[in-house]
Amino acid sequence: MSEDAAVLVIVDGANVVGSVPDGWWRDRRGAAERLRDSLVPYAAAGLPGVAGPVEIVLVVEGAARGVASVAGVRVESAPGSGDDLIAGLAAAAGPDRECVVVTADRGLRQRVEAYGARCVGPRSVRPASNDERSPDTP
Repeated sequence: MSEDAAVLVIVDGANVVGSVPDGWWRDRRGAAERLRDSLVPYAAAGLPGVAGPVEIVLVVEGAARGVASVAGVRVESAPGSGDDLIAGLAAAAGPDRECVVVTADRGLRQRVEAYGARCVGPRSVRPASNDERSPDTP
């Protein structure tokens, strides 16, 4: 792994947004914008188990296409399947750059792990509120 390049963190926007039933389906674009904005602090701080700074790419699809990038978070609109774009980005990172994909999608996890990416779940960037914690979470 190259020590020069920041870790590439690719966020499966649809999967992460869909991980919390907060009404996102009424405004998919707005939900993607809120997720994008919540990711900004992670660019400098990193994720649990991934030291910052990191390069964050949020992949959006469908009704969320066209969400603008902001400082710290590059947004990529998938022309078709978001999973295909995510897999392509992971493949392009190559073996010399550490890549972490944020998703709970099992099929996508298998695809990107084949390119050497490591996967973490949506809660790494969208921690559960106290009301949503599972019984075994302190």
